[in-house]
Amino acid sequence: MLSASGQALHCSSEQALAEVVARLGHLRGTRWVGVDGLGASGKTSLAARLAAALPGSRVVHVDDFARPKVSGWERDRFTAQVLDPLLAGRTARYQRWDFDSDTCGDWDEVPPGGPVVVEGVSATDVRLKVPWDVTLWLEVPQEERHRRAYARDGEARWLRWVTDWFVTEEAYERDQRPQARADLIVHGT
Repeated sequence: MLSASGQALHCSSEQALAEVVARLGHLRGTRWVGVDGLGASGKTSLAARLAAALPGSRVVHVDDFARPKVSGWERDRFTAQVLDPLLAGRTARYQRWDFDSDTCGDWDEVPPGGPVVVEGVSATDVRLKVPWDVTLWLEVPQEERHRRAYARDGEARWLRWVTDWFVTEEAYERDQRPQARADLIVHGT
């Protein structure tokens, strides 16, 4: 997936879709796609488009493992409920967390043997032992991401964005440099 020079390919979302399908479309078994980027960069939208292009895909949202009293998200629960079962060839069964009500949400299942698209801020965190087949980093200007976040979440969540989410995602980007290990850098506006 990397270019001949060993560096990530820079592309549009359409080019990224074509590249992922070309790489994974013919493979069998559980395949792992990581869609990472900072908040409000378009990860959920791109993950949905990838899943539509890869038959039998399931999307797992990092936000389903986020809780109001937890900074970031529950990586250990993701590992226990999604990653470990799928790596063992079993169906993953995980409970979404309803962030707004801070209660357990619906259960979801991900059968083994198909593409699994994991999307969210720090989805490709190095502490997760996911055997990624392809990883994408979405690159969107900060002003645009902030505008999108405010438009989507409003004033009610803006304080959380400013005091927690922007701070933790910037620390993740600084400390782990996920764009440096991504297969594709997807540029958006």
